[in-house]
Amino acid sequence: QVQLVESGGGLVQTGGSLRLSCAASGRTFNSYGLGWFRQAPGKERELVAAINWSGDYTYYADSVKGRFTISRDNAKNTMYLQMNSLRPEDTAVYYCAASSRYTSTVVSARYDFWGQGTQVTVSS
Repeated sequence: QVQLVESGGGLVQTGGSLRLSCAASGRTFNSYGLGWFRQAPGKERELVAAINWSGDYTYYADSVKGRFTISRDNAKNTMYLQMNSLRPEDTAVYYCAASSRYTSTVVSARYDFWGQGTQVTVSS
């Protein structure tokens, strides 16, 4: 089992930045595919970014390309999401997720471990 804990969310003005962290415990996730998802009120959960086991392949949703950067530090069992140029439409609960079966995936159903989420609110 892997436990995931997100941190770094908060309230920020439009154009500001936040850095989310996802710390894993229970088992090393060196070989796991990782991803950041978000869910805004009244909307479905969506994949924001994903990263493969080694960190040399990344995926971004079109809405965040050029503004968000996903990264991981396997030595620290931690994943990050640097969010720049934030917009009100980025407001959501952000979740980190890990896939023990896939070293890289953009398919939500393939993630089997989830954090509890951290709120990001961008004011206009």
